[in-house]
Amino acid sequence: MTAGDRWTRRDFLSAGTLGVVGLALGRGRSVAVDEQFAYIGTYTTDGRSKGIYRLFLDMANGEMRVDGLAAESRNPSFLALHPNGRTLYAVNEVQDYGGKPTGGVTAFSVARDSGALAPLNQLPSHGKDPCYVSVDRTGRTVLVANYTSGSIASFTVRQDGRLGVARTIVQHQGHGPNVERQTSPHAHCIMTDPANKYVLAADLGVDGVLIYKFDERTGSIATVANGVAAKPGAGPRHLAFHPTGKFLYVVNELDSTLAVYTYDGERGALDQVQVTAASPGGTVEGNHPADVHVASSGRYLYSSNRGDDTIAVFGIDARSGQVTPVEQVSTGGKTPRNFALDPTGRFLLVANQRSDSILSFRVDAETGRLTPTGSKVELPAPVCIRFR
Repeated sequence: MTAGDRWTRRDFLSAGTLGVVGLALGRGRSVAVDEQFAYIGTYTTDGRSKGIYRLFLDMANGEMRVDGLAAESRNPSFLALHPNGRTLYAVNEVQDYGGKPTGGVTAFSVARDSGALAPLNQLPSHGKDPCYVSVDRTGRTVLVANYTSGSIASFTVRQDGRLGVARTIVQHQGHGPNVERQTSPHAHCIMTDPANKYVLAADLGVDGVLIYKFDERTGSIATVANGVAAKPGAGPRHLAFHPTGKFLYVVNELDSTLAVYTYDGERGALDQVQVTAASPGGTVEGNHPADVHVASSGRYLYSSNRGDDTIAVFGIDARSGQVTPVEQVSTGGKTPRNFALDPTGRFLLVANQRSDSILSFRVDAETGRLTPTGSKVELPAPVCIRFR
């Protein structure tokens, strides 16, 4: 690395009581044409990690390299990019913001050439331990799920990418049969549907996927329009739509299952058509699936399993949306949390939270199977991968 490639510190810009500061590049290293670029969110609780990091992926061979700290931030456990790519949003998964019992959500500007981050502003998330953030398809609204409080919130987005007022705050109600994990609501995922007409929120604590009417002009979330109950004790965690928008896939954390639903986008309604093991041939007790993604081709689905420490690969039937196991591959580490397919679909990167590692796999477009590239990078407590 030459002197011109090194990271340089600019003046720190305070961004609220969570102590978020930007570490911008001077001129910075631009992304090469044969590389993909990703941000890595981490847990910073034990002090080993400082926030959000930058990672480069060589598209020829899947080799990775971590290229420094993009921004200091407290527990930026989940990240989302604005559709125009000029703003990154991060939750701050904590229970104390400005002396109040809430977490935070932070907006960062993204440098066009280098991807360097600079803080824009930060607001309370209106709930404890926010664990998921997404942006609606117009880029006008940021959506946040607060795990411990079991609440969701929508925020307007200003023209420069800054977070505006909290337009809607919704408190979930209820509980499930698991006395250790379901004594209260625990919102775990929130996103708009493909038509940007409804907002779907998975709640682990109440065993349901709640569906709200969404006004994309104002960012407002209306009262519950619909919803679907999971099996008691299932614990819905993350959601993924099929590219056609006809099917929704849900990983259930507590009973280690994967549920398949047909989706009616006109009514915002779900109909369950299949429930299968999230870790085929693996264990149920002690295994907790975390994340789920569908390939852009719509032919394959991938889910991460914490406990078995694997990525499970499923084939998808184009007509019914139902899945069939293809294979299960070790992640080469412990507790795979979030993972991501690169924008071309050629590589899959997985974050192993408790072994402080990220590994890359080559994806076979015809079979969906994964092959380790042999590339591994070390990073403290990585929990989210977001390609730019």
